[in-house]
Amino acid sequence: MSARRNRKRAPASSDAPIVKPRTLASDRVLLRPYRNDEAQLLYDAAIESLDTVGRWMPWCHDRYAIAESVAWVESCAERWRSGVEYAFGIFDHAGRYIGGCGLNGFNRMHNFANLGYWIRQSRQRQGYAVDAVHTLSMFGFTTLRLTRIEIVVASENAPSRRVAEKAGATFECIARNRLLIRDVPHSAAVYSLIPGE
Repeated sequence: MSARRNRKRAPASSDAPIVKPRTLASDRVLLRPYRNDEAQLLYDAAIESLDTVGRWMPWCHDRYAIAESVAWVESCAERWRSGVEYAFGIFDHAGRYIGGCGLNGFNRMHNFANLGYWIRQSRQRQGYAVDAVHTLSMFGFTTLRLTRIEIVVASENAPSRRVAEKAGATFECIARNRLLIRDVPHSAAVYSLIPGE
């Protein structure tokens, strides 16, 4: 799982494009902005996934509370409006919640962003994350006009590294102390996607 979920408010960038919330679709997944009544979906998936998602994502911890899901979901619309983050729930075509993904960590000067994803434990290893990366990266390139998207994954997180590779991202380097996971620095594998690949 690769993601950056920063719950602190970030200022809007004057260079951030104004993009109305929308649903993105592939043959297998629907990506849509979170609705305020979907905190329970997020909470249930997080609790189910403590052993896998929780290993790599500090927000998914053994004391995770429904209030954290509520706060996250309620912050998504504001973060979308400000252009700080475009967060999506991942759903199958039957409407079942699979996980989350998003574009964040924008570098407006150099026109790139981070792409993060996670899949609930019961739906992992079924190709949903790869589909989400393809779909979300197209949104990043065509709608947001990004010229680079990075996927930054803890170097020991083999499942998320496989997702990046299967999605066609190019491995660039191992960056030392690139991620903090529960206040411990970790090396990270840095992958990139660019338009037309």
